[in-house]
Amino acid sequence: MVSVKLPDGSQRQFDAPVTVAQVAASIGAGLAKAALAGRVDGKLVDTSHLIDADAELAIVTDKDADGLEVIRHSTAHLLAYAVKELFPEAQVTIGPVIENGFYYDFSYKRPFTPEDLLAMEKKMQELAKKDEVVTRKVLPRDEAVAYFKSIGEAYKAEIIESIPADQDVSLYTEGSFTDLCRGPHVPSTGKLKVFKLMKLAGAYWRGDSRNEMLQRVYGTAFAKKEDQEAYLHMLEEAEKRDHRKLGKALDLFHFQDEAPGLVFWHPKGWTIWQQVEQYMRRVYQDGGYQEVKAPQILDRALWEKTGHWQNYRENMFVTESESRAYALKPMNCPGHVQIFKSDLRSYRDLPLRYGEFGQCHRNEPSGALHGIMRVRGFTQDDGHVFCTEDQIQGEVIDFHTQAMKVYADFGFSDIHVKLALRPENRVGSDEVWDKSEEALRVALRSCGVSWTELPGEGAFYGPKIEYHLHDSLGRPWQVGTMQVDWNTAERLGGTYIGEDSSRKTPVMLHRAIVGSLERFIGILIENHAGALPLWLAPVQVSVLNISEAQAEYAKSVAENLKKQGFRVQADLRNEKITYKIREHSIQKLPYIVVIGDKERDANTVAVRTRGNLDLGVMPLDAFISRLKNEVATKV
Repeated sequence: MVSVKLPDGSQRQFDAPVTVAQVAASIGAGLAKAALAGRVDGKLVDTSHLIDADAELAIVTDKDADGLEVIRHSTAHLLAYAVKELFPEAQVTIGPVIENGFYYDFSYKRPFTPEDLLAMEKKMQELAKKDEVVTRKVLPRDEAVAYFKSIGEAYKAEIIESIPADQDVSLYTEGSFTDLCRGPHVPSTGKLKVFKLMKLAGAYWRGDSRNEMLQRVYGTAFAKKEDQEAYLHMLEEAEKRDHRKLGKALDLFHFQDEAPGLVFWHPKGWTIWQQVEQYMRRVYQDGGYQEVKAPQILDRALWEKTGHWQNYRENMFVTESESRAYALKPMNCPGHVQIFKSDLRSYRDLPLRYGEFGQCHRNEPSGALHGIMRVRGFTQDDGHVFCTEDQIQGEVIDFHTQAMKVYADFGFSDIHVKLALRPENRVGSDEVWDKSEEALRVALRSCGVSWTELPGEGAFYGPKIEYHLHDSLGRPWQVGTMQVDWNTAERLGGTYIGEDSSRKTPVMLHRAIVGSLERFIGILIENHAGALPLWLAPVQVSVLNISEAQAEYAKSVAENLKKQGFRVQADLRNEKITYKIREHSIQKLPYIVVIGDKERDANTVAVRTRGNLDLGVMPLDAFISRLKNEVATKV
């Protein structure tokens, strides 16, 4: 007798071992048809999985996140099946699920073409319509190696050879195609109805540039057609908003080969930077932070104490002088500890808050670089709070309130909070981790926040709160963080004199609200499609004259606006006014002011807003009041 407990608490009894599919059928024909996989005692399995002992079971359908994962994993294998049908000499390597889809890497004698991509997708559709059953079998490792070598799949054989000899491996077969995989997979290819191949790319075998360059095929798959259509529409919009394209079109920044991964900021782009930095500087000040500046280059010995030299050396830029080794700092925290320990500190000094717009350098792989979103040199709104255990919750609450206001001011209202908990490899006792995690939970409860917990995703030195913004296209961006650290200050010798006159180690809170300013500006550009709100726009107003007769008045209007603190440009060229308006509109300016004879004679201005909306004629003072109010309210 086998007893199966379902999610609603009900029990089903079976006289003999039973498969997940049979349990689903016993509940109803609709569920049997919808079943994609099962979760048996928490483990995701195929519908063919045999339950031979009492267990808890959840049937997985396309309504579940697990179901979508299974669909995408199975679609990756369908792609490999199609490629082998079209190009029998191609060798298959790996094909994992990624965010919003999957990819599969292939070795083939010539580069795939866009026409090949279309043929692959067509073949996938044909194979899916056959509704071929997907079956699983388990082989000893060496037998699996021999099998793949016998069919000419050298990469698969190499993967399996890296598995311990005493382990079995699972193979999945659909039609004439067999692949190595842990699974699970959909019961049959007919379950795969909504998919699309997206693009081709290159990828080194095992990610090593010394190995062969493979061909990567990216695809996406969904449970419902409308979900895929919404995703593809989002991608089209994202393409239009690509910060790299807008950065060039709006003359904000550029990159060049002489400085890979480093940004050349143009005047307009640097103006945006300054608005963000000066705003965040005021946030520092309002939050009781003292701004500091630590050296850019520090001796190897310090990085050995922190553990970076041993564990992060390949990501650091190093240099030498007078037989001493140095490194450009990849992060700011060690420098802040040096400032903290430069003087005798008392418990009365705590909490001590340091903030720095600290420039960091990390030797990111060239393939990972992405405009100003992923660079090798970046600046953070980095802050560290040195405090006692009792002060953690108060500091976290204050930080959360501060962060939420910042995000709102920058135009983000959809914020998801996540709590990353202790990883398997960590420093510190379980007692310390218990205290740290609970302190963050209590603080979030006090703020009335709901959050998602991420087991195993904390930093090695402590748990952290993560702030994920969702932009105008619904895309998530992880920006802010608040991390509890009981270890770094101790490793670097930072102490204070406690109330009992003994030396104690402070708790160190690592915090950032926007994180990398480069990346955050990229997010802002894409969120607003380059049309930044007035307070951030590099040029806020363009003043245009219709003819030479209004040039002097146009100049005076521009000067008046500048004196009021606005960023203004005057275009007095002898061009048609329609041409000038169109040219400035392309630059996504918040306001365009047009000056003709009537405006000059009446001491007024004709105002157009972004999108070519005509606000009509108004007194200059009224226009200035409008601008001031818009900047103050950050609409």
